[in-house]
Amino acid sequence: MQGKYRSELPLDELLTVVLITHNRPAFLRRAVKYYSSLPCRIMVLDSTPERPEGDFSAVDYHHVPQFAYWGMQAKLAYGVEQLTTPYMVLAADDDFIVLDSLYESVGFLQANRDYGMCHGYCLMYLAKADGVHYFRRDKKVQEDYASDRAQDRVIDYMTQYIPPFYAVTRTDLMKTWHSSLPPGTNFQWQEIGHVYFLLASAKARILPIPYVVREINYGVSEHNTDVYHSLTYLDAKSVAEREAFADFLVSLPTGIEGLDAGQAKAFVLESFAAMADSLAVRRALTAELIFESTWNQQLRRPDRRFGPLQYVEMPFYNQAFFDLLEQLEFMLHTLPAGRLQLEGLEGVWTRQAHLLQARNNDTPDSVVDRLWQAHDLNAFNLTVAKRLAAQLELADDPSAAQALKEWIARLETLTVGDHQAVFDKMKSGRLLQWLAARAPAIEQLKSIGQHLATDGGPQFGIFLLDLDNDIDKLQVSLDSLLEGHCKAFKIVVFTTGEAPAATTAQNTLHFVRVTPGNVVDKLNQSVQQSPSDWLMLAQAGDQFTASGLLRASLELMSADGVRAVATDEIQRKENGALIDVFRPGFNLDLLQSVPSLMARHWLIRREVLLEAGGYQADFSKALEFDLLLRIIEQGGLDGLAHLDEPLLITEQAPLEENAHERQALLRHLGNRGYKAKVTSTTPGTWQIDYRHTEQPLVSIIVPVIDDLPVLRRCLEGVLLKTRYSRYEVLLAANANQSAAVNDWLGTLRHAKVNVLRADQPLSEVALYNAASEQAQGEYLVLLAADSEVVNPNWIDSLLNHAQRPEVGLVGAKLVDRDGNIAQAGLILGLNAGVGSPFIGERHTATGYMQRLAAEQNYSAVSRVCLMVRKELFNALGGLDEATFAEGYADVDLCLKTGQAGYLTVWTPLVQVLHTGELPQAPAALAALREKWPEAFAQDPAYNANLALTGKGFTLGENASINWAQLLA
Repeated sequence: MQGKYRSELPLDELLTVVLITHNRPAFLRRAVKYYSSLPCRIMVLDSTPERPEGDFSAVDYHHVPQFAYWGMQAKLAYGVEQLTTPYMVLAADDDFIVLDSLYESVGFLQANRDYGMCHGYCLMYLAKADGVHYFRRDKKVQEDYASDRAQDRVIDYMTQYIPPFYAVTRTDLMKTWHSSLPPGTNFQWQEIGHVYFLLASAKARILPIPYVVREINYGVSEHNTDVYHSLTYLDAKSVAEREAFADFLVSLPTGIEGLDAGQAKAFVLESFAAMADSLAVRRALTAELIFESTWNQQLRRPDRRFGPLQYVEMPFYNQAFFDLLEQLEFMLHTLPAGRLQLEGLEGVWTRQAHLLQARNNDTPDSVVDRLWQAHDLNAFNLTVAKRLAAQLELADDPSAAQALKEWIARLETLTVGDHQAVFDKMKSGRLLQWLAARAPAIEQLKSIGQHLATDGGPQFGIFLLDLDNDIDKLQVSLDSLLEGHCKAFKIVVFTTGEAPAATTAQNTLHFVRVTPGNVVDKLNQSVQQSPSDWLMLAQAGDQFTASGLLRASLELMSADGVRAVATDEIQRKENGALIDVFRPGFNLDLLQSVPSLMARHWLIRREVLLEAGGYQADFSKALEFDLLLRIIEQGGLDGLAHLDEPLLITEQAPLEENAHERQALLRHLGNRGYKAKVTSTTPGTWQIDYRHTEQPLVSIIVPVIDDLPVLRRCLEGVLLKTRYSRYEVLLAANANQSAAVNDWLGTLRHAKVNVLRADQPLSEVALYNAASEQAQGEYLVLLAADSEVVNPNWIDSLLNHAQRPEVGLVGAKLVDRDGNIAQAGLILGLNAGVGSPFIGERHTATGYMQRLAAEQNYSAVSRVCLMVRKELFNALGGLDEATFAEGYADVDLCLKTGQAGYLTVWTPLVQVLHTGELPQAPAALAALREKWPEAFAQDPAYNANLALTGKGFTLGENASINWAQLLA
């Protein structure tokens, strides 16, 4: 289409698009594909640390990692200085600036020499897995800022502010602006100053055309900019920044005339106020969904659904623009990049990967049917399209095959590869690769088969609940068992539908007709009749991993004392994406806190299940949890094991209020002698108040440090915030404390505070031990002097666990002063030593498997805040001040406690302000490793499948299984 302002000169002689990007290779590749097809010059400024993969020969690519993400100002100044065309336009890597609008804007500036910039109206998009949502951003505004008086132009524009940052602009203006900008100017002031300078320097035009389609902001900005707050905050720092930037703008050579320095600054501040008012009342900017577009897989074009509010005064409502949107949508789907879009596609690609897998009972028709299902999920998967086209040719369906080939050719105009490389880097893709790497080789399978046949491996009884009578889901489970490497199983299907055949308990596959009312009775009958050694309860649709039961067979051959085994699993989220659920070793408190994650899919010895009384119908929505609690009541914690191996891919456990879980927990706690209260503040996570009747004296030991303000803050925090009344504070002072601290200690007069002075210099560890000998309390709290308690019920929450007979130690959640996790339990072996997971996460986060929100057992917790029964502390010899004076005495104490048969509990209900820094004591760490090699080899609070680097609780790199060792 030929517009009113088209220039007769070629666009590539007039305009350079400066494409700015940082660390977003998928966006960059898509943007280069789009802009390299435009007839203008394209300069790419990419500050990504490592040059991304891809062919950028079609553009003027500049890899400028020296500017990094925060160096936007310097990066733009560098790029602008390279330009040789009279006009330029900045483009973000998620923008699609309309070609016709570039012609129009350049043509307008060519025809109107007194104008400095020109642009049009913006439409926003949000790409999702199944479609694109479009939003109106701009309202209809004054479009010509043609006053000869610069002040009028500035105020008029600021009063109805539409961002001109990405407008077509005269290059000389941009060079002047960027060469003048003070180094270190932040994002928001760059944007504010940009519009002021351009309008103060020249006239501006907004053409009534669709100018750009931009991705809408969602989530939190990486650089956390907020223009409105910069313009309006009244704190001293913000006011000073505003004043300083106004002084800078006044100093620039612009068209502002007739004002002295004071008046000029007042005018700049007036323009800031006008812009703030425009943003506050949304005079020109909004974010309103106007239509949604879903790609029609059959017709190969978008289907659009328009909302009730439409704004026909905007220039978007014409066929030419909708045709352009169709091209853009095709590109968005073919080259996906946005976080929300990729999160949705992860589940789609996971389901497609499952449908692409071959089946033992496949026929040509079943293969085509599954490929059509995969294609209907997302037609832009090149692998699916090619497989389906090839299969259709084999099936002698030439017309359908030809149509698919044409579609493939269209996809390949944008990309020659599929999405596999992207999918392989997603969690779901990595999990599928990880699972595949665990399979034994053919020769190993033969050796394993011979070993099991000779020594008599266990048989598994798989109870599948098909209460929805869903044959498709049931088939998924049956196929996965039949295609797995283990054949030592018998399957009982409990279905509400008609059994497809008459079977008996002796058959490998047995069907039992049930109703919701009698299913538990039928389960118990099958337990009695089962010839299997180990039983597992699963749901129709659960998919057994290829190697899980095989490894369990080998591991359980030498597990004579084991009564029940927890295993790992992969869970499928509602959108189809996969997450790992890699459980710790048996963890009583985590089981009670998050039963939906910890009580599913256990392997239980048949005779143990019978002795416990089978399943109970009263707890039909928590059958396995109730059973496990009764097994614990029956035989304690002995014989409860964990196998670091996922046996199933199953639906994600819903974290929701489950009355049967609560009832089972209350029944169990009652049987243990507690009149407990069970509550939930986070869905699916339970907190237990054991309601102990005793209120023992607690001795809080604080080793004195020479940082007096920090020490005083610690003590005042205890005295002012502690609700529990029966406590004493013992300040353990060294013989060589500073004069200031000694003077302060001498003035202390508080009924609950005692100062204990050592007669010789002692280590901090020795101070704890010395003070413990004089403590009057039944329970000790070791508290670091540079910590500060937060919640008034902190002692109550520690005692809630410490008074349990099976518990030895209780530790707290450490949070830094920015509200981030500083320490949340200790993992042995993490980051080549002793480490804490989740460091840097927000203190409100729930973490992997809810482990930041749930009370649980750890192997070790920190003495920054640690409660222990004094009698046990003495029996264990206290802290080892000889070996671990420099560090890790607390870890050693925890491990001694575990060795003595007691649990260590970590509770997030006690939060303490502290940096969480661990000691730098290599000799002490080496001694700890030497003393406790098994704990370092595999911390039972962790999982062998998880990484021992970084923040922890991420998938480990090593996926292989040492099958030969299992046969030894």
